[in-house]
Amino acid sequence: MDAFYASVEVQDNPTLKGKPVAVGGSSDHGIITTANYEARKFGLHSAMPIFMAKNLCPNAVFLPVRMKRYKEVSQQVFKILYEITDLVEPVSIDEAYIDISFIDSDALSIAHMIKKRVHAKTGLTLSIGISYNKFLAKIASDWNKPNGIKLISPDMIPEILLPLPVKSVHGIGPKSTEKLNNIGIYTVEDLYNLSEEFLVELFGKWGSDIYDRIRGIDNRKINTERERKSLGTETTFSESTKDKNTLKSYLHDFSIEISDSLIKNQIHGKTITLKIKYEDFKLKTKSKTLLTDIYLAKDIYEIALSLLNEIKLDRNIRLIGLTISNLSSTQAEQLSFLD
Repeated sequence: MDAFYASVEVQDNPTLKGKPVAVGGSSDHGIITTANYEARKFGLHSAMPIFMAKNLCPNAVFLPVRMKRYKEVSQQVFKILYEITDLVEPVSIDEAYIDISFIDSDALSIAHMIKKRVHAKTGLTLSIGISYNKFLAKIASDWNKPNGIKLISPDMIPEILLPLPVKSVHGIGPKSTEKLNNIGIYTVEDLYNLSEEFLVELFGKWGSDIYDRIRGIDNRKINTERERKSLGTETTFSESTKDKNTLKSYLHDFSIEISDSLIKNQIHGKTITLKIKYEDFKLKTKSKTLLTDIYLAKDIYEIALSLLNEIKLDRNIRLIGLTISNLSSTQAEQLSFLD
């Protein structure tokens, strides 16, 4: 999806149309989650501190995250994808791979149909990449944003990739980009001229994947049953706080949300993790692993409170999150701790 959170906000409030909009909170202590394309013209981007964004673009509209609303719109989009094929691999709330190789229709026609249906249902735009493997489809999806379509065919490889900066290669993050830049590697063409052995020495096993993928080789299949390793939720406060009752209220709501998801997916877990982030962006986590599985909200909340009590609330907190992990499938009824 194109600038998903911000686009949802503009769609829900048409008076924001044409204005620079950033989602993530209104407090100077927050960070941007998503900036729309009008805001990006001023240099605003995700993970940028809001105080910095306000200096770059004082006229921008800063809004808090409304995750429940974004999930609603996401479900509408994914429903459209599943109407086309069951071979859908969600990557995040607003991104997915789909396999249409078995459908007897032109790929571009299917892409245009998806865009038309999504816009009719949600009023939003998305960008689609089409290719013969996941790596190239991902690169193509970023090619003509926003509201773009790009097709990369086998005969275009490797020439079409060579001028791209190394950071455009999916999997090469900021640290890897810096590491490559430090040895004079700035483009995919520079990367292409390195041996596989050198890349393995630099990045470990991932080096072989990089070597293959910039040559158009990626044999990964669509994974429709990705194993869930954890389940959780978090929120960034519009105003930082160290009020314990406020934090407890959020943990109570998180526990209910997590419990509902566990029951819906017929899974339970043993490890509860509390995450907090202070105003200075320092992160602290506390975890507890139980001997028995849980999925009831009251039990999740009880553990969350015990973890909160272990944290010294001597300074303001800007983010709180709760996660359950060590998951397994269950058909059994959980007994409460009292039972």
